[in-house]
Amino acid sequence: MLTATIVIICILTVLLILIVLIQNSKGGGLAGEFGGLGSNQLMGVKKTTDLLEQITWGLGIGVMVLSLASYIMVDRNQTGVINSINVDRAQQQTLPTTAPAPVPATGAASPAASGAAPSQAVPGAATPGASTSALTPQK
Repeated sequence: MLTATIVIICILTVLLILIVLIQNSKGGGLAGEFGGLGSNQLMGVKKTTDLLEQITWGLGIGVMVLSLASYIMVDRNQTGVINSINVDRAQQQTLPTTAPAPVPATGAASPAASGAAPSQAVPGAATPGASTSALTPQK
């Protein structure tokens, strides 16, 4: 029932938008294009602006009433209950146990591991701030 109400609200909203676009504004609007700029007739109706205004008010009131009705129809008794298959599967599934990560060997692979000072770094390793560029000549 709630879904049907929301669909009807959407249809009424689209109709309301179309009716507002057709209405005759200060500059003419689309209603003047159908019946000519001099006359105010649209498909044989002389008082088009009155009819479109009444339709606009009716659709606006209908959207408001159905919006309030959909608010009343919403079930507020459900407190944090989510009906989803994925939620049920996640609650039933257990996490696998993992083994602790291995401790790295204390070899001389890095200066920090061997206790060497940064000035005694491994030869050939890049030192910070010593970048070479194609624009600067190398000595």
